[in-house]
Amino acid sequence: MNENFANPQSLEEALEPGSTKKKNWAAFIESDAVNFFNRFEIEKMTLDDGRGNKAKLARTKDNEIKVEYTSSVTL
Repeated sequence: MNENFANPQSLEEALEPGSTKKKNWAAFIESDAVNFFNRFEIEKMTLDDGRGNKAKLARTKDNEIKVEYTSSVTL
């Protein structure tokens, strides 16, 4: 069994086990996270990857999606 599949290090790895393609945090939030949010008609969602990257999604009265995200880089 693939070690990353058994213990994913990020939400991206959990959603796409075995995928070698890495997305940056902003691209992940603006695509996969928003698609999930819409598909399940969620009102509010908070994401934290455990490495300093965080995001909040919320549905507005006009049924638009407000997205706030931050990312952290360690050099």
